[in-house]
Amino acid sequence: MTIPEKMAAVLLTGHGGLEKLVYDREVPVPTPAEGEVLIRVTACGMNNTDVWVRQGAYGTEDDPSAVSSWRRQGNTLTFPRIQGTDTVGRIVGVGAGIDPKRIGQRVMVDFSIYNRDDDSLADIDYMGHGRDGGYAEYMALPAENAHVVATDLTDVELATFCCAYLTGERMLERARLAAGERVLVTGASGGVGSAIIQLARARGAIPIAVAGPGKEAAMLEIGAEAVVTRGRGDLVEAVHSVSRGQPIDVVADLVGGSLFNDLLKILRPEGRYTTAGAIAGPVVQLDLRTMYLKQLELHGSSQGSRADFRRLVGYIESRKIRPLVGGIYSLSEFHRAQTDFMAKNFVGKLVVVPDQR
Repeated sequence: MTIPEKMAAVLLTGHGGLEKLVYDREVPVPTPAEGEVLIRVTACGMNNTDVWVRQGAYGTEDDPSAVSSWRRQGNTLTFPRIQGTDTVGRIVGVGAGIDPKRIGQRVMVDFSIYNRDDDSLADIDYMGHGRDGGYAEYMALPAENAHVVATDLTDVELATFCCAYLTGERMLERARLAAGERVLVTGASGGVGSAIIQLARARGAIPIAVAGPGKEAAMLEIGAEAVVTRGRGDLVEAVHSVSRGQPIDVVADLVGGSLFNDLLKILRPEGRYTTAGAIAGPVVQLDLRTMYLKQLELHGSSQGSRADFRRLVGYIESRKIRPLVGGIYSLSEFHRAQTDFMAKNFVGKLVVVPDQR
């Protein structure tokens, strides 16, 4: 196929509101460097990280309210930047050193920039932050990050997995969730939360969801053993009731805020708490006595390793997890898509597709 010189893309031009996201149809199509491929993007899933990076909402270790981007190891975000992590597309060009036979392959992008040869995430970065991502018609990326997945899922369905499910799998791996254990999932109707419910079932564990009003049936349908409706009554008592007094081994928390101390109360002695988000507030009060007297483990988690990604692909190919498409938007409707995303009136993932798709 003929590759054009210009493409449409959504450019993040700085920290701030939606006005910092500019739809531009005159962006140069990237050229794949040595060891890279060029893909024609067919779908890209939306994530909380897109919003928080735009807002500069990550703070610093010295000032939690400071405008700051995602990486604590040294900022790699420059403007303008094309965001978008959960990218699916077809290879249409290759750089030096890459077999031209790869042209035509449909691929799911492992968006992580690992910066190391091992599975440590100490210096992790990602496409859409340290380099351009998939909110565009074309994207260049390292060939080793472009993975063929043996599945008959559509491009849109495949674009619901990577960031949310990789994040969820890493959380459960760090917390060592095992078959037969119970895991309480906050923010369960969102992309990562709904992923964790399915991933817990794939491990043989028992997920209990905390979700907003009106989303209870959807949580049960995707695999939750029981659902606690957020904001109704005492959380500790509600979880004790739906678990029938059985212990909670792991809390997978994506909400934080005022829920934090209750979540530690809910955990059994020697339980494990893991978090990859703080939708209700990142700064919490911790009673260290609860932590040390109950022998608790607290884990922070973000993204995932190469091994986590391989397990995710295995789950997709074996159909142990399924896509949850909450909505589809054209690239030129990006402001509406992100507005709807922030309203959280959906279950699963919202997906953006180039207008011609």
